[in-house]
Amino acid sequence: MARAQGARAQMALAFETVYGTAPATGYRFVPFASTTLGSEQPLLASELLGYGRDPQAPLRDAFTADGDVVIPIDVENFGLWLRGAFGSPVTTGTVPKVHTFQSGGWTLPSLAIETQMPEVPRFAMYSGCVVDGLSWEMRRSGLLTATATLVAQNEVVAAATSAGAPTSLSLARFGHFNGSIQRNGAPIGNILSARIAYANNLDRIDSIRADGRIEGADPSIASLTGTLEARFDDLTLYNQAIAGIPCELIFAYAQGANAAFSFTAHAVYLPRPRIAIEGPGGIQATFDWQGARAVSPARMCTAVLTNTVASY
Repeated sequence: MARAQGARAQMALAFETVYGTAPATGYRFVPFASTTLGSEQPLLASELLGYGRDPQAPLRDAFTADGDVVIPIDVENFGLWLRGAFGSPVTTGTVPKVHTFQSGGWTLPSLAIETQMPEVPRFAMYSGCVVDGLSWEMRRSGLLTATATLVAQNEVVAAATSAGAPTSLSLARFGHFNGSIQRNGAPIGNILSARIAYANNLDRIDSIRADGRIEGADPSIASLTGTLEARFDDLTLYNQAIAGIPCELIFAYAQGANAAFSFTAHAVYLPRPRIAIEGPGGIQATFDWQGARAVSPARMCTAVLTNTVASY
């Protein structure tokens, strides 16, 4: 009997026309490093008395489907997750194509995602998937990945795929060495690491249904948070924190004119950090920043992906 291995697992993704209804075609294989996407339905222990010391049979509780997918930040496939987090982009240009995703939209698309384990076989289709958040870290070295947090409505497990014959986009990963950070349009140095976390803060609609599933997941007030770990060399960030004024931060990756990704937080507020001297080595400061809606442009953040993909 074959045993399932992650090395043979695949993931196919398509956008739904109707929430919770997985389409029959239009799937794309997407690269991923790991996933916890799945469903669970706990049991409720019986509270009834009068039947002796041995309990009665448990009852099934509500059904929940959600989880994370760890994905590479790459030139083409990452646009699918950006569309899930922000909605459809505005696409301009010929070659290259420039796809601009903006925060603040009231409607988010839903996805159908199938995880495939052909050895068992087990093909699990998750419908009604909505991206609750995207987060990643910037550092000097290592593998560059992001985490997409999903809320799903349903899981259907079958012995054969329901995704048809998926197509694939090209895989060309960005690396940490492709990264840069700008503050108010100028490069900012001595940043040891940074973290960016965007969240749609989905509101699950826990309606009473015969199947125990959620009715939907509506976007609430979004949030944009992160950290900047800086080697303390001047008072620029410290003075901004004391003054309580925002700045614009751009987190970017580039591999030439036709392959780039930038994420702009238009109004970033910094807290006043504790500056600790912990020994003879360099002194560092950590700023746990928060993003907000800027005056101009009138939004919190913008993601721009440049590649040769016609549309998302």
